[in-house]
Amino acid sequence: MFIDYYAVLEIQETATLEEIKIAFKKQALKWHPDRNIGIDTTIKMQEINEAYLILKDIEARERYIIEYRRFKQYQSQKKKEYKEKRKYSKEETYSSQSEKTNHYSDFDINDEILNKWMNNAKQQAVDLAKQTIKDFKGMTSEGAKGAAKGCYGQFIAQIIFGVIFTVIVLLYRACNN
Repeated sequence: MFIDYYAVLEIQETATLEEIKIAFKKQALKWHPDRNIGIDTTIKMQEINEAYLILKDIEARERYIIEYRRFKQYQSQKKKEYKEKRKYSKEETYSSQSEKTNHYSDFDINDEILNKWMNNAKQQAVDLAKQTIKDFKGMTSEGAKGAAKGCYGQFIAQIIFGVIFTVIVLLYRACNN
């Protein structure tokens, strides 16, 4: 299966490393769970991380570009075949696989090393998502503990303040009688 990482990050094949980094940050912010309340963005975030891991690595990107160009030729050929078969009209267009997800199961990657790297990037993206969730749960737990300690401290301070205030009021009344 082939994934169009350029489409994932919404960049051109000619993008520089700096443009890739900027696009990664833009997509990560766009699809961050905090900005998409009620929407499970886990898979989209994993896809963004996976794309970034491959495209930021010079050697992996060089290998990816070769497969990407082969993929584009394949797509072009499929479109041509479709036009010939369906007597192409202006109202009807060709779409390959699921362009919404940028995954193309009808195209296989020839470069085994790249395929292995892409699988590793996918696993790293999944691990990163799991670690992020774990860290978030840990931060939430620590935040709740900190809040409880703060509340406990405030509660004790209020009791002490109340006792001192009561003693002062009682002393004041006793002195005035």
